[in-house]
Amino acid sequence: MSVKRIYLKETALLFLRIGATAFGGPAAYIAIMQRETVRRRHWLDDQGFLDLVGATNLIPGPNATEMALYLGLVRAGWLGYAVSGLLFIIPGMVATLTIAWVYVTYGSLPQVGWVLYGVKPIVIAIVIQALWDLGRKGVKDALTAVVGTAVIALYLLGFDEIALLFAGAAVVLLFHLVRRLFKEGFSALSLLPLFGLPVPMLSAGVVPFSQTTLFLTFLKIGAVIYGSGYVLFAFFNSEFVVRLGWLNHQQLLDSIAVGQITPGPVATSATFVGYLMGGWPSALLATLAFFLPSFCLVALISRLVPLLRKKWWSGAFLDGVNVSALGLMVGVTWTLGRAGVVDWFTIALAVAALVLVFRFKVNSAWLVVGGGLLGVAYKVLLGLT
Repeated sequence: MSVKRIYLKETALLFLRIGATAFGGPAAYIAIMQRETVRRRHWLDDQGFLDLVGATNLIPGPNATEMALYLGLVRAGWLGYAVSGLLFIIPGMVATLTIAWVYVTYGSLPQVGWVLYGVKPIVIAIVIQALWDLGRKGVKDALTAVVGTAVIALYLLGFDEIALLFAGAAVVLLFHLVRRLFKEGFSALSLLPLFGLPVPMLSAGVVPFSQTTLFLTFLKIGAVIYGSGYVLFAFFNSEFVVRLGWLNHQQLLDSIAVGQITPGPVATSATFVGYLMGGWPSALLATLAFFLPSFCLVALISRLVPLLRKKWWSGAFLDGVNVSALGLMVGVTWTLGRAGVVDWFTIALAVAALVLVFRFKVNSAWLVVGGGLLGVAYKVLLGLT
């Protein structure tokens, strides 16, 4: 067997295993990839791995999936690129499809509602813990703190999340530009980094369900989402709950729970949302549309981004994007918390989960399973009394 085929097989088996067994969100997946590819297999060194982490933070899309793509490319070329990305996504997608079928088929039964009743407050606690960890890195100074706070307020007032994401990035970038102009003097070349920034388009109006609208909406989300995978739920809320009216808040929160209890990228919640709207064809279409931009973007700029990340303007833009993404996450967590934490029992579950994730670092998958079991036990005991 040739060396290339050996490398391709090694890449395929590794990312199939990670996609089928990894839980805990993007940060956990990236840590697993670092342990497997740097420490155990020596595909690249720590600095090379950090360069890839920086690259995935400069482009939109789910970071963990993009890391899988990059690492597959490093080890086994373009075939490895495609194989690593697909095998990282497929196990979680299949698991999500199965749960979505059960949810749609039996979701009206009390027993299924009992499980979700206990899971929802656990999910809120997990997201809060992620917000805390990301916030300590994303809020770098007074400027980013102000931008993040403004994004939270404007999101809760109903402003478009894509506009807020890029507006926050623009504010931070402009601030750094002005400061450099005062320090170094004005130069027309200083304005060049501003050209080419994407300008978000606001959408309005409610449209009936169609496969085309579904595909284009998920394609748009996949092409502009920055930050943690949890940020996508802010986009789901804005697009599918508020703008299109295809989902309600309870279904949105359920999609978060499914993303937590299935392996692989949290973004396979797109599969769940698609299934709710139109069965398995819509589930596959939604998954394809959401992940397609990542495959294209990583391929296009795999050689350029490590150079761009060293520029002052790309760093400023990334700081603004990250803190805006954090603001969106806070806003959607508030909305979802009001839907999932509804009585003394769910309050107690949320508080207990917060203690477990912050103090004892318990794996989120175990917390979700425990929450579901406690929800069932509570409902059973309540029915016996």
